[in-house]
Amino acid sequence: MRLSHVLQILFTAATVAAFVYAMRTRQPSGRILEVPYEFRAPTADRLRDRLWNPDEPRLFTPPVLGIGWSINLFQLAVRAQALLARATERREDA
Repeated sequence: MRLSHVLQILFTAATVAAFVYAMRTRQPSGRILEVPYEFRAPTADRLRDRLWNPDEPRLFTPPVLGIGWSINLFQLAVRAQALLARATERREDA
């Protein structure tokens, strides 16, 4: 079996386990084994807060839906811009 299939099976099993845990404890959002999970229906506010939030300094935020992390695209853009600026400075100095 290919590694990608094994990883897919493991991720699916982890998602099912987190969902069962969330339903049994009646906590639709939280952490299991230090990995965040979110099984509430996504809202526009949550999408904005987790995917494009200038006020959030973290790059990785809790998920919008499911298990794992979401990426704050605002922070990704800021960091990418800083890297490009540094690369440009190095080229000009050389």
